Amino acid sequence: MSLLVIQLPTRTRLHPQSRGSAPGAGVRAELGFVLSPDGQSIQSEGQCAASLLPKATAVVAVLAPADVAFHRLTCPKAPAARLRAALAGILEEQVLDDVEQLHLSLAPDARPGDETWVAAIDREWLTAELAALETVGVVVDRVVPGLWPDVQAHGHFHVPYDDDKPKTLLTWADAQGVSTWPLQGSLSRGLLPEPLADNTLWTADPAAAAPAERWLGQPVQVLGMGARLLASAQSGWNLRQFELAARHRGLALLRDAGKQFLTPGWRPVRLGLIGLLLANLAGLNAWAWMQRNELQVRRTAVANLLRTTHPQVRAVLDAPLQMARENDLLRASAGRPGDTDLEPLLQAAASVWPEGRPPQVLRYENGRLSLGAPGIGADEISRMKATLEPAGWRIDQTDNQVTLSRPTTPGAAR
Repeated sequence: MSLLVIQLPTRTRLHPQSRGSAPGAGVRAELGFVLSPDGQSIQSEGQCAASLLPKATAVVAVLAPADVAFHRLTCPKAPAARLRAALAGILEEQVLDDVEQLHLSLAPDARPGDETWVAAIDREWLTAELAALETVGVVVDRVVPGLWPDVQAHGHFHVPYDDDKPKTLLTWADAQGVSTWPLQGSLSRGLLPEPLADNTLWTADPAAAAPAERWLGQPVQVLGMGARLLASAQSGWNLRQFELAARHRGLALLRDAGKQFLTPGWRPVRLGLIGLLLANLAGLNAWAWMQRNELQVRRTAVANLLRTTHPQVRAVLDAPLQMARENDLLRASAGRPGDTDLEPLLQAAASVWPEGRPPQVLRYENGRLSLGAPGIGADEISRMKATLEPAGWRIDQTDNQVTLSRPTTPGAAR
C-alpha cells in the first residue's frame, strides 16, 4: 500500500500579513512530501504545489511541533458523543485560548479513568488546511504531530522551511510533554531538563545540523525531510478525531479509481471489457433464437397431434385447450365420468369421511361437492387433506361445511 506523507506549513501567529498566516494559505504554497511504496522505504520526496502531489493509497499530514500543544489529564468516563465536551470542560482552566476554538484529540492509548495526553490545535486553521487540500483532490486520512510525548527523550533541531527569516529551533519531547524554543538567547540551554538522560536522541534537519552541533557540543543524527516525515507517520497518533474524523474515504477512492480507469493506460482493459460485453450480447441473442425455434417446433408438434387425433378440428387456436375439450366430448359420449363429475367426487369423499358422521347436506355444483358436517374437528380435516391433497384434490372448510374439488390447472392444488 503506497503512502504519501505531507508536511503542513507552520501556522504563523505573530505576523498576520506573512505567508501562511491565513487559514488554508499553506496549501497554496509548496508543500514538503515523501512518497513511500510500503510506509518504510522512500520512493520520492520533494516540494511542490498541493495540486501536483503524487497519488497514493493513504495520505498522512504531519503538523509542525509548535502547532500542537499537549496536556496531561485523566481521561473522562463519558460516552463517545459527549467525550469532546467532557475534555473541553477539564481543559478550560489549563489553556489560554478559548477551548471552543481548539480541536482536541486523545492519545492512541487513552483509556477512561486513566491519565493520558490530549493534543490541542487551532481548529479553524487545521480545518481550513484540510479543506483546501480536499479541493485539489488530496484527502488526508490521518493527521499526526511531528513529535509527541514519549518516554524516550528526543531533541530535534529544525528550521521552518516556510519561514521568511529562518532561525534554528529546538523541539524537546519526553515523558513530561513537548516544547519548542529558539536556540538564540542565553536562557535556551537552561530550558533543557537536568540531568539529561544518557540515551537522549538528538536529531536535526540538514539545514540545522551545523548550528545544532555547535550549540550542543556533540554530533547529532541528521534526518532528511523524507526520513523525518516517515518517522512521524509511523506513530500511533491520529489527530482526526471528533468533528474532524475522516469520512467518505471509500467514495474518494471510488472516484479516483474511476478517473484512473479513463486514462490512456487502461485503454486495452476498456476495449477488452467492451469486447466481452458484445460477445455476451451475441451469445444471449443466439440462445434466445434457439429457444424460440425450439418452442415453435413443440407448438407445431402439438398442433399436428391435435389434427391427427381429432381431424374434425379445422382451425387450431389453442391446441392444449382444444385437445382437452375434444377429449371431454369423447368421454361424455362414451358415458364415462370425468375428474370433476359427481361420481369421482363422492368416491373421494367417502374414502376419507369419518365413520358415524353422515353429512347433513350434500350439494354439487360446477365440479365442487359441498358436504354439511356440523361438529367435524380440525384433526379430521387435517387427515382428509393429508390423504387427498397428494392425489390432486382440494379440501376447503367454511363453518360447518366441507367442500371437495379438483383444480382444473396443474399445480393449483394446495
